[in-house]
Amino acid sequence: MNNKQKQSLILVGMPGAGKSTVGIVLAKELAKDFIDTDLLIQLRAGKPLQQIIDTEGYQRLRDLEEEALLAHEFFNHIVATGGSAVYSEKGMKHLKQYGRVIYLDASLDTLRSRIHNYESRGIAKRDDQSFDDLFKERQALYSAYADLVIDCNHDQLDKVVNDIKQQINQV
Repeated sequence: MNNKQKQSLILVGMPGAGKSTVGIVLAKELAKDFIDTDLLIQLRAGKPLQQIIDTEGYQRLRDLEEEALLAHEFFNHIVATGGSAVYSEKGMKHLKQYGRVIYLDASLDTLRSRIHNYESRGIAKRDDQSFDDLFKERQALYSAYADLVIDCNHDQLDKVVNDIKQQINQV
């Protein structure tokens, strides 16, 4: 793929980091299509994420996520991935073909203050796994795939969007 085809920005990070919110604003400002992969999964399954977890298990959600990622092309998009997209090496390799991966990094305290529906949010995790454990496990994966890391520990959407725009123009 040539550089013109690699114009997408792929947002990764924990639930509550702001991927969907930042993604929509970024798509408007950069004149790109916006895709939320959680919606792709729900459309594919015909039910909400939490219902998939409740009836089929967290691993099924991760499998559906990988299928959804691999089934689409993401030319000139802002892609807000599900928080567990990074568990799929194939899925992340596929996404990286289309552009840079941006890790929206938020601390555990910040995420806790933003997520009030942890048990019903559709977070793909083992039953025995706490949010803290999930955070530690995923942090390493997000960092491994990231081309850029953006600090999202504040509630200033404009600052996050501007930081991303500034960083992508420097690379």
